[in-house]
Amino acid sequence: MGLVTRIRKEWFIVGIVLVILSAKLQPSIGVKGGPLKPEVTVAYIAVSLIFFNSGLSLKTEELTSALLHVRLHLFVQSFTLIFFPLAVWLLLKVLSLTAIDQWLLRGLQTVSCMPPPVSSAVILTKAVGGNEAAAIFNSAFGSFLGIVVTPLLLLLFLGSSSSVPFSSIFSQLFMTVVVPLILGQVCRGFLREFLERQKPPFGAISSAVLLMIIYTTFCETFSNPSIELDPTSLLLVGLIIFSIQISFMLLTFAFSTRPGSRFSPADTVAIMFCSTHKSLTLGIPMLKIVFEGYEHLSLISVPLLIYHPAQILLGSVLVPTIRSWMTSRQKAVKLSALQPI
Repeated sequence: MGLVTRIRKEWFIVGIVLVILSAKLQPSIGVKGGPLKPEVTVAYIAVSLIFFNSGLSLKTEELTSALLHVRLHLFVQSFTLIFFPLAVWLLLKVLSLTAIDQWLLRGLQTVSCMPPPVSSAVILTKAVGGNEAAAIFNSAFGSFLGIVVTPLLLLLFLGSSSSVPFSSIFSQLFMTVVVPLILGQVCRGFLREFLERQKPPFGAISSAVLLMIIYTTFCETFSNPSIELDPTSLLLVGLIIFSIQISFMLLTFAFSTRPGSRFSPADTVAIMFCSTHKSLTLGIPMLKIVFEGYEHLSLISVPLLIYHPAQILLGSVLVPTIRSWMTSRQKAVKLSALQPI
């Protein structure tokens, strides 16, 4: 694959690097009161646009086929929104004794509180040949659930260093997250045939808006000379993120394949990806709302910016191995069904 083709395919990851570098070179453009006016364009317009776009793109009409698989959905949502945050919280009790930057460690906790992503878990489940309907359901349902649960988890585990009262935080969440999401779903009901025919680039639109949010977040950081990022801490956090992803994928695999679990091999694939993946598209805007005015916001956002490409990279590398396992298991199940009793 040529360099230009690779850059086109991974344009969002390249974009993250470029906007952070741009923020470092000229932070005054994206700070509050600067030319971009992020207190309006980002806090309200950009965040609302992302969630309207999510509402417009979520194919909730396709979820009925997966609706009755309650045990699988309960497992995924409980793992990602209860077990994951608690496990990371316990891990951070140990890591807080080390020299790793404490703000980056708080960022790891914010990662754990995020809902599953709308796209990557579904794409990887489909690439393997797993239960795509279950992956779509849990991604969509997790996104809706995350609107309420994620801010509560963030406030529970991290508190809010914002001077904004909780009532204002949740009213802004309602106006910039819930309302646009519902409006997007209503519009989808009227425009479904057109959207299916034209296939607008929903993912690219959200990603482009997300780059603007990331840019202004880092402009705030680089405009504050008292905040520095320790390279050693950054490297260690990256290694910890990969370790968490691998460990949790193995854990979900072990739980969903144990005797008596009653999950099919295709279910296991959906469980592994949906339970361990976290949403950057929904996460960054929520952090921006809950921690409005927080001078260390960009530092606690860094682990989520690392987690996103890491989960896609790791998942892509494991696709052939997981597909091979699933195929062999499905053949074994068919052969055992054909055996005479």
